[in-house]
Amino acid sequence: MAQRFLERQGLVILGRNVRTPGGELDIVAQDGPTVIFVEVRSRRSRTFGRPQESITAAKRRHLLESAQWFLQERGLDNAPWRVDLITLELMPEGQGPYLEHIPNAVQG
Repeated sequence: MAQRFLERQGLVILGRNVRTPGGELDIVAQDGPTVIFVEVRSRRSRTFGRPQESITAAKRRHLLESAQWFLQERGLDNAPWRVDLITLELMPEGQGPYLEHIPNAVQG
């Protein structure tokens, strides 16, 4: 669902579930010259908070390290890049999920 959303926004998907020494990148996309690393989070309810609240300081660090590793491995050291977040809140039966795209959600 998140990938389809990004493709509808005109982004080119470079990879999904990309493994790095620092963890995994859910989606790597490109919008013109900008490489976008997308973390996808979902929740069935808000009992434990909204999806974006589940990103810890350690997770932020791993995302940034993984993004930098990816850029270095692909020879894209000088490319502009950012880390976005897509949240999915799964609604009760009969209602579609709520998707929110938060650009530049994780900053170094």
